Amino acid sequence: MTQGKLIIFSAPSGAGKTTIVHYLLGQLANDLAFSISATTREARGDERNGIDYYFISNEEFLHRIAKKQFVEFEEVYSGTFYGTLRSEIQRIWDSGKHVIFDIDVEGGLHLKRKYEEHALAIFVQPPSLDVLKERLTGRGTDSPEKLKERFAKAEKELNYAPQFDIILKNYDLETACKEAKQLVIDFLKK
Repeated sequence: MTQGKLIIFSAPSGAGKTTIVHYLLGQLANDLAFSISATTREARGDERNGIDYYFISNEEFLHRIAKKQFVEFEEVYSGTFYGTLRSEIQRIWDSGKHVIFDIDVEGGLHLKRKYEEHALAIFVQPPSLDVLKERLTGRGTDSPEKLKERFAKAEKELNYAPQFDIILKNYDLETACKEAKQLVIDFLKK
């Protein structure tokens, strides 16, 4: 497969996109492979390099930007970069699979603009900003300052939803997962 398709899941942090993507990878393992993003942030919990993210230094990240090795990248939080390596997309296409992304909102829109009809961009919408705040606080992984930053970013990101191909409402996780699976199956048939 020289060029496959891209399935892009974006949402504010805590909306459920990662859970939905993991569900789809389990359900459609023969068709999809996860795009591992590069980041300059530290690993959290049991995250592993090369599995969850490619954890690299700011210096290396900037070097790769200069060498145009990223399809998209963004300074998501002050001093913290995330990006998609061109080589990662090609690695998945070369394996005969389509690429699935769990990516921030601006990165998802950038990929959609770049790959157009070869990409399906899905925005996962949480039930409300209050529910989102509860989920993020309940994780217990962020400092109060980081939570405040995430809340502000989430409010901004919710405004981008109409720019996506589909808004998937995650009011009930099981329902959202089943709807996401059908959306992906239909897109891959095209």
